[in-house]
Amino acid sequence: MKKHIILLTSFVVFLISSVQSQEISEHAVGLRLTEGDGFWAEASYQLGLSDSNRIEFNAGVRGVNGFSAIKLTGIYQWVFNINEGLNWYVGPGIGGGIADFDSNFDGRDDLEFFGYVTGDIGIEYNFDFPLLISFDFRPEFYFDKILNDDIIFNFGLSARYQFN
Repeated sequence: MKKHIILLTSFVVFLISSVQSQEISEHAVGLRLTEGDGFWAEASYQLGLSDSNRIEFNAGVRGVNGFSAIKLTGIYQWVFNINEGLNWYVGPGIGGGIADFDSNFDGRDDLEFFGYVTGDIGIEYNFDFPLLISFDFRPEFYFDKILNDDIIFNFGLSARYQFN
């Protein structure tokens, strides 16, 4: 029993110490590259709301073999400090977009809209100069079968310029 109390106390102390104050830039703009269900390139913007949370917006494009799509994503994130400049973050989000299928792809030539909910968990590093790099995992749960999957597991690598 004593071991459990020591372990629980250590865990609580670790959690409290990891929620230190950190610097979140008022603005960060950059590029997010992802391989979720094919290669996507996304323009990314982060708006700092306080020292511990922000909103991230992404606009992505994809075009391959008669299929092209544009998607927009918005995510609310809580940011937690690990060590100086190193943070982890987590949050929920929502998105949607439009896909264009050419007749050469599957016999149809039309536009279709899609929507999804998502979550985001990642790790980032703030350099001493205004560069922020991050790696995240973002599962996307689609409302329809437009991209032939109900769930897409999306890993992304980002680089952003930070400014106030």
